[in-house]
Amino acid sequence: MENSMRKQKEKTEKIFAQGFCYDKLFFVFLIGGIAGTYYEEILHFIKVLIKYGRVEWVARQGVIYGPFNPVYAIGLLLMVVCLSRKPKKWYITLFHGALIGGGFEYLLSFLQEKVVGSTSWDYSHHFLNINGRTTLPFMLFWGLLSLIFVYYIYPPLSSWIEKIPYSLGKSLTLILSIFLVFDMAISLAAVVRQNLRRSNIPPYSIIGRYCDSVYPDEFLEQVFPNMVYKD
Repeated sequence: MENSMRKQKEKTEKIFAQGFCYDKLFFVFLIGGIAGTYYEEILHFIKVLIKYGRVEWVARQGVIYGPFNPVYAIGLLLMVVCLSRKPKKWYITLFHGALIGGGFEYLLSFLQEKVVGSTSWDYSHHFLNINGRTTLPFMLFWGLLSLIFVYYIYPPLSSWIEKIPYSLGKSLTLILSIFLVFDMAISLAAVVRQNLRRSNIPPYSIIGRYCDSVYPDEFLEQVFPNMVYKD
């Protein structure tokens, strides 16, 4: 009787982020953005330590508030959406992952330069670069990363996300979704306004005045130290 009741309870319990849904994709997006930030910061730390023998930790976040990089978040999300739903042969996954990663990196670089007037990376002096926005070796890296993630990381990660208690998971998804939308929107507004200030264009709205007051150039240079404006 007790075993029967336990089995019935398990059947009626709701599983958080089951299958391919917004909750699951949001947590993938969140994890990708955080992991990408720390990957960039640790990589820079190691490079400086090996090359110059000094300790240097530089922020590599892509938003004003928190260790989150939308580039890696969207990149990981694209891998899941495009590559994990229908498993393919490994070399096809590698090829598609390279195209998705390189294409996305190229597109973001182009949009940042045209919309914001700045660049966060320039591969002009790298081997086999494509207009300085990406390179064939980096595309291969994206392909290998896609292969590893789709086959070895995403399945256990998906299972781990589904183990989050249903009510807690739903609450976190709602709260963090709202926060990230605000964070990304205000970050974009701040860097766009910074570009306008460089052209001596005065603010015409309360948002522009707010950005000038709260997010001056000195502040943004500390938050986004690798962002360089085109002259």
